[in-house]
Amino acid sequence: MQNRFKFTTIFLFLLIFVAACSNHEQADQSSDKQEQTSESKEEQLTISAAASLKDAMDVIQHTYEEEHPEITLQFNFWGSGSLQQQISQGAPVDLFFSAAEDKFDLLVDEGMIAKEDGIDLLGNELVLVVPKENQSIKEFEDLVTETDKISIGTPETVPAGKYAKESLEKMDLWKDIESKVVYAKNVRQVLSYVETGNVEAGIVYKTDASVSNKVEIVASADPATHSPIIYPVGIIKDSKHYEAAKEFYEYLQSDEALKVFEEYGFTTK
Repeated sequence: MQNRFKFTTIFLFLLIFVAACSNHEQADQSSDKQEQTSESKEEQLTISAAASLKDAMDVIQHTYEEEHPEITLQFNFWGSGSLQQQISQGAPVDLFFSAAEDKFDLLVDEGMIAKEDGIDLLGNELVLVVPKENQSIKEFEDLVTETDKISIGTPETVPAGKYAKESLEKMDLWKDIESKVVYAKNVRQVLSYVETGNVEAGIVYKTDASVSNKVEIVASADPATHSPIIYPVGIIKDSKHYEAAKEFYEYLQSDEALKVFEEYGFTTK
């Protein structure tokens, strides 16, 4: 009788133990499946974009992520030349949105962007800005006599700086003001220098000047004095999220996205 009781107790214990292990294993498998499902639904796209695109892209990011909850957009805003160099050196990027054709074309020539996966999407204007309290500078020629410091982007890596230098050279002003130039890492830094009064004037895109309440546009550069300002965008060929990147690339060309760009002062074709 006593042996039978012991046997029954051991048998019940084993049943409970097996059932507990089975439930635990099923819970783990269910958890794993949920994690795998969650991971399969979420993708992060990395977009390297010109600094001048930031305000418009912030709006587009908010809208796109609301409409596509499975996608997270990660932006790297900087000078187009620096971004191009990073991508050439293997930085993990899914799309490149440049403020200059030549920087974009370098990646096409290197085979990093297929020609069919790129498009010239936007245009912009080049303007001279001063702090709002400055009343002495009215035109580009005043940079020679009315300033001690002016700022432009570094021409080798910042397209706005390249366009600014071209324009000043075309107006025969570059030699007279070159020693006054304070170079910036990107166009937003130029704007900051002007806003804080560190320089008396700066040359930026119209889109950048329009989002600041601390500067005033006093002159616009004649488009004939510099290379065309064109913003191409394209998909990096080796993107690990090519299909998701292509979907966002196509969204940027939609009426909804183009309307946002136009609201921030960009020109569209």
